[in-house]
Amino acid sequence: MNFSDQTKSSDMKTDHIGFIGLGNMGYPMAKNLERAGFPLAVYNRNIAKAKDFEHHTTVQSSIVELVQSNDVIFSMLTDDKAVLEVYGIILEQEIQGKLFVDMSTISRGASVALAAKLKERGASFLDAPVAGSTKPAADGTLIIMVGGEQADLERARPYLEKMGKSIKHLGENGKGIAAKLAINYFLSIIYQGLAETILFSDKLGIGRSDMLEIINDSASGSGATKVKTPLLIAEDYKPAFALDLMLKDIRLAQQAGANYPLIGTLLDTYQKAQGNGLGQQDVIGIIESIKQFSI
Repeated sequence: MNFSDQTKSSDMKTDHIGFIGLGNMGYPMAKNLERAGFPLAVYNRNIAKAKDFEHHTTVQSSIVELVQSNDVIFSMLTDDKAVLEVYGIILEQEIQGKLFVDMSTISRGASVALAAKLKERGASFLDAPVAGSTKPAADGTLIIMVGGEQADLERARPYLEKMGKSIKHLGENGKGIAAKLAINYFLSIIYQGLAETILFSDKLGIGRSDMLEIINDSASGSGATKVKTPLLIAEDYKPAFALDLMLKDIRLAQQAGANYPLIGTLLDTYQKAQGNGLGQQDVIGIIESIKQFSI
């Protein structure tokens, strides 16, 4: 659909939308809001990443400008440190009546504390992390897990629907983050198990394409195994979801109470992979670190 064919933003919503953070996930998510025709402004610390937005979207040079000129502000940032730095600036502004939707994966404690501080200033807050990597982000098919007030979710819903195929309201602030930590804990197990299985079948002389076809066509297959299949066959681990980020999420899960038999193994394996210089590769690049155990 061309921009000229879209419904005018004034006919869609009166809210002006801001988006902070144009990384691997934030960029395609903001692009989907832009394509939908919403009145959008973006901010990224590295302004070069906002260049592709200049034709249809307002590119702000500061967080202060973005917050002052918009009503509903989304953020998609790396970790607790980045989120707290950004919202530290936001909390110094006049924010009454504004809605903030943080889609980052951070600690539950930091998210809940942030929600309380924003509410003290008369603003609203949703934690709305996502399940899915860069392709679902580009396709607008993420699963969005939301914690916060129902009324705030309804205000954000028209925009969330352009970024995700499913919006799950799970309860009060902190519940969206809780669900995200749980699902990523499960994914970390799947990816380590998949890597070990492929290395085992390699050792037994089974071709990777054959083994992955068996996995994906059987009950053991899933969306997670299918999306990593091309990377494993090509042995090319360009990041859709970086190993560093998965390790961060495993640590957050442990802090949140995931003290189960596999947590120690997961931490050890992913930390060794990071130590082996694989942190910026895709999470399934963990196979290159585990490989040393099978030599």
